[in-house]
Amino acid sequence: MDSKGKIKQRLTEHQQTIDRILADEHLLQQVEQAVAVITDCFRKGGKVYFCGNGGSAADAQHLAAEFSGKFYLDRAVLPAEALHCNTSYLTAVSNDYSFDIIYARLICGIAHEGDVLVGLSTSGNSSNILKAFEVCREKNIQTIGFTGESGGKMKGVSDVLLNIPSTDTPRIQEAHITIGHILCEMVEANIF
Repeated sequence: MDSKGKIKQRLTEHQQTIDRILADEHLLQQVEQAVAVITDCFRKGGKVYFCGNGGSAADAQHLAAEFSGKFYLDRAVLPAEALHCNTSYLTAVSNDYSFDIIYARLICGIAHEGDVLVGLSTSGNSSNILKAFEVCREKNIQTIGFTGESGGKMKGVSDVLLNIPSTDTPRIQEAHITIGHILCEMVEANIF
């Protein structure tokens, strides 16, 4: 296959993933639920935290910035933060304890009842996100999981599960940022 053919193939795969999302009524309802959960959190003075690993960490940081900066509207800050941005913390806790607890430990220290944690994991099996979601259950913090098709282990611990109907990591991540942008737009419109 030539390069143009490969480009068209990947774009077609992306489009097919979006088409599967559009046809999944349950997933669309879950997106609406995520909008409601985040809107309610901000309206009540809470904060929204994001976490992920690798490309999902980049997506987590991107979405946190859309809330704390702006999306479409010039408006007040919506308090959101990606938990992995403090590299000194990450490397110290990973070295002194374990990489598996980096997010759980931070949630223990900074998050409060009424806040929201959004975890992005294409497999749904990232142990550091799972441990953070377990702490959220103990602290009455709602969780929103962005995963791939099966939901992985996050399926059982997410209050709202946005499991993209794909098993291909790039297609899942593309859909995560698309759904994330929709969340940002709708929450921003709800509040402002």
